[in-house]
Amino acid sequence: MDLFYGPLGLGVAAGLGCGLFLGWHLRSRFGPTSKSLMTAMGNGAGEASVMGEVGEFKMVLVVRNDLKMGKGKVAAQCSHAAVSAYKQCQRRNPELLKHWEYCGQPKVVVKAPDEDTLIDLLSLAKEAGLLVSLIQDAGRTQIAPGSRTVLGIGPGPADLIDKVSGHLKLY
Repeated sequence: MDLFYGPLGLGVAAGLGCGLFLGWHLRSRFGPTSKSLMTAMGNGAGEASVMGEVGEFKMVLVVRNDLKMGKGKVAAQCSHAAVSAYKQCQRRNPELLKHWEYCGQPKVVVKAPDEDTLIDLLSLAKEAGLLVSLIQDAGRTQIAPGSRTVLGIGPGPADLIDKVSGHLKLY
């Protein structure tokens, strides 16, 4: 009985208290997200859709095909668009960003035939209320300075993004 009231008992009580507090803090910070996701989605589809198996959220990167950029250039321009879109979403709608992250951060790269198509898609995406990120090249390597190379659409609801860019072919 003296064990529980001595230094060992005090250590056990302190450790238990710290563990309970830490667990409560982590649960309040990270735990309810799946519940809030289901509420935000409003479909009650269950845990499968929450974990992204259905893929409700995505980002689309639209690459101009007429510029004939090399593979590395396309990869760099798409990276610029993805990072820009991520930062924009982080500032404007962090809850949407969480949903996209829980869906596995899906990204799809498609091609647009020319700059006019890219600009038309930009307008359509804005009208739909989607986040957009238009990348212009600095012109240090393959293409002219100021060339519009890639349009990032989203992250956002996949069905809404598909209404804007679903007709485009994969890159």
